[in-house]
Amino acid sequence: MKFVFADSLDFVDPAFDFIADRNGARRTIHRDDQFPHEYLDVAPYDGILVSRGIVGDVLHNGKYSESQLMRFRREGARRFLRYMESDFPGSMMVGDCGAFTYRNMAEPPYKAADTVEFYADGGFSHGCSPDHLIFDFDQAGADRPRSEVPTDVLTRFDVTLQNAAEFKVEAARLGPEFTPMGVIQGWSASSMADSATALAQMGYDYLAVGGTVPLKIDQLCRALAAIRAAIPPGVRLHVLGFGKIENLADIERHGVASFDTTSPLVRAFKDARKNYWARTEGALDYYTAVRIPQAIENNRLKTKAMRGQVDQEEIKLLEATALDSVRALASGGGGLDAALDAVMAYWAQLNWTEETSEIQRRITMAKQRTVYERTLGDRPWETCSCRVCREIGVEALIFRNSNRNKRRGMHNLHVFHEHLKTFRTNAE
Repeated sequence: MKFVFADSLDFVDPAFDFIADRNGARRTIHRDDQFPHEYLDVAPYDGILVSRGIVGDVLHNGKYSESQLMRFRREGARRFLRYMESDFPGSMMVGDCGAFTYRNMAEPPYKAADTVEFYADGGFSHGCSPDHLIFDFDQAGADRPRSEVPTDVLTRFDVTLQNAAEFKVEAARLGPEFTPMGVIQGWSASSMADSATALAQMGYDYLAVGGTVPLKIDQLCRALAAIRAAIPPGVRLHVLGFGKIENLADIERHGVASFDTTSPLVRAFKDARKNYWARTEGALDYYTAVRIPQAIENNRLKTKAMRGQVDQEEIKLLEATALDSVRALASGGGGLDAALDAVMAYWAQLNWTEETSEIQRRITMAKQRTVYERTLGDRPWETCSCRVCREIGVEALIFRNSNRNKRRGMHNLHVFHEHLKTFRTNAE
């Protein structure tokens, strides 16, 4: 089972100064930065997925700047991402249309012909047919027939299959080195199985299961079981946007060949608790990063300062004390309680509101202190050998800015990829 990372220009400045909190001198974005496969000792994934919706074009603004978009179309995906086949043999370079970006449109803005052109310009090894998201998925035992399905859902289902039929024909001009992937959409396990059957009959031997992000794991497993039962055994399955990575074993038993996700990296800065990943007795374990935001740039603190609710100089002093105390603890020059006292003093100013009662405030602070005590007390950065932990140590556990947070995300990618190897070993 291969892990494909869905990239969204996730890179870091290798020369970032963590004490001064600034980028390296004369740094140029992208050119001087490093992607996870460049920064880490070993690429933490088996391929990269690039969404057309993230790249952008004349129809939709993506995340890429105009100059980045032009360079991407000129150089191709592998050269732009510095993920060359020669350096990462056997790796996948997957493209999709980014259906979530046009989910509110009546029809996908992309057709088979221009999608194939995008994949050709990008030099992709695999590419998904243009699909249209279906969000309405039946609960267990409520498998509606077509006659009871809303017209909009049926339209999305039919458009996805029609696009796949046209895409299969157009993709033939890219040659045998390119693998077209027919995308499955549906409102139930049986409708997804019907879609998969139709795609297999079109000649697809690699299918991508779409619309999985809002599904619960039991819904996804029902869909995968129905799909697998409906298609020939030689047809491979890819799960698009699989974020429930704690349930790897559930999708592995359904013969999934590959999946893509951003979860390990994104949880580093979007999850409330599971920011830093580790492996304990063969299972994934999680730590909460210690939040010490920049006092003069944090919007919440700036608003409080403007309202006269906090003194900005006092806040800056609390911030500096928190950072110094955590670093002293990591270097052996300070104690755990001192570090926790400093962190929580800053945390209290950051999070208190006038509406919160004193009792509730104390309860919340006690819970947060316990969470941070585990993070700083266990010192997980000392037992990890990845480049992130070797080079910046405890800085990886400080929730503060993009260069820290994305490095922590890269560490998570490393841990997750190592974890995935256990599934491969068991499968063999």
